[in-house]
Amino acid sequence: MKILTAAALSLVLSASVAVAEPVIGTWQTEADDNGNFGHVEIAACGAVICGVIVRAYDSAGQPRESQNIGKRMIWDMEAKGEGSYTGGRIWAPDRDKVYRSKMSLDGDRLKVSGCVGPICRGQTWLRVQ
Repeated sequence: MKILTAAALSLVLSASVAVAEPVIGTWQTEADDNGNFGHVEIAACGAVICGVIVRAYDSAGQPRESQNIGKRMIWDMEAKGEGSYTGGRIWAPDRDKVYRSKMSLDGDRLKVSGCVGPICRGQTWLRVQ
């Protein structure tokens, strides 16, 4: 019984840590080659961080329809402290590829980067107020 209690307490504590993460919120991606960009809602998913595309915009900043709205973009990201996140995956809609990913938070800027083999990419996202 003590093992079950300890396991349940561990799950509750790890989930509460993720909830307190400063990265939680809405982030604007950099524009793609066509000038389109999106908003990604980052949240706690248990003890890890995840993110879903919630809005899409054209190059003029007008909302647009997109088949990517509602799709998971970030998953399994682990908070390492001091604004550092690693161990996750990120999906790049423009290339339809999944990258090993890490993130670094600096105020209202979030550097996201990922690699597939030796090929790496990165963006700086801005917090949506």
